[in-house]
Amino acid sequence: MLAPYDYTMTDASATFLAPCKEHIFGTDNLGRDIFSRILVGTRYSLAIGVGSTLFCTFFGIIIGSISGYYGGRVDQVIMRLCDVVQSVPGMILNFALSCVLGNGVFNTILALGISGIAGTARLMRASILKVRKMEYVDAAVALNGRSGQIIAKHIIPNSLSPIIVQATMGVGMRIISASGLSYLGLGVQPPTPEWGAMLSAGRNYIKRYPYMTVIPGICIIITVLALNLFGDGLRDALDPKLKK
Repeated sequence: MLAPYDYTMTDASATFLAPCKEHIFGTDNLGRDIFSRILVGTRYSLAIGVGSTLFCTFFGIIIGSISGYYGGRVDQVIMRLCDVVQSVPGMILNFALSCVLGNGVFNTILALGISGIAGTARLMRASILKVRKMEYVDAAVALNGRSGQIIAKHIIPNSLSPIIVQATMGVGMRIISASGLSYLGLGVQPPTPEWGAMLSAGRNYIKRYPYMTVIPGICIIITVLALNLFGDGLRDALDPKLKK
């Protein structure tokens, strides 16, 4: 609704136009309006960031809750598996998962989401280790509450504050990771107007037409900065000790 042109429409007579009144962000090598592609690309970039964060947060909460509540051998096995996953550099793990799963928005969400489960599970476990010593948890156990009910009703709701903050900041980091994958030929590929893919498409023309890469890069910077500032504010709001 906001895009002034069809983001897939090409015009051979209007290639490499600098930012002007008709095309405020200029046009690319195929004559497509960059402003329209930036607007549409917002959907893909945010979908990847939010989708992969929700994926790893959901499974990380479940795994971390089981590990932190039951402890013992269960905790040892889960944490050692997390150690193995986290011993691999994050970007290399994203590369490997993207190569296995293939290109596309959905596969990129899966790749980034799977790589983030271990970190979320470890953070959730640490939060639960504090909560499970509280009196209301002991009271629920004394009333013969089932483990699943205790975890779902008492443990998880009181352990989510650090997870929410991490998830908010994680959206921005995963947008950067998705852009990096697209830039290197993995993840989302042209003609899909994802910001990282637009960066990759414009790198061959960066000397003569720098706006093709500068504009998508600025969009990534502003979005990630906004999400990080929102995460900082959310952390202050959820933790009274950090309020000034």
